[in-house]
Amino acid sequence: MPTVKIEDFQKLDIRVGKVLHAEPIQKSEKLLLLKVDIGGETRQLVAGLRPHYKAEDLVGKLVIVLANLEPKALMGYVSQGMLLAAVDNGKPVLLVPDREVKPGAKIS
Repeated sequence: MPTVKIEDFQKLDIRVGKVLHAEPIQKSEKLLLLKVDIGGETRQLVAGLRPHYKAEDLVGKLVIVLANLEPKALMGYVSQGMLLAAVDNGKPVLLVPDREVKPGAKIS
């Protein structure tokens, strides 16, 4: 992959979020609908985590969110950001802070 300048990285609004609500999207085997507090604002995110995470296990979890990603409609729901995850053996592993952090804290 090509290298990027620090100015390119600084264009990304990456924040800590707290999952307030999670539920499976009907008629989808992969998608979950999440409501995530990103610091004074609640965003709706659609994530392909259903095969790997139970919705109820995500509620209350701190996650890392790319907040300024262009919104995208998936199965009739608008996703207003993206959860960040590593991929290990083809499975997502959510990136999470190693201690309690307030929702909305900026990643830099």
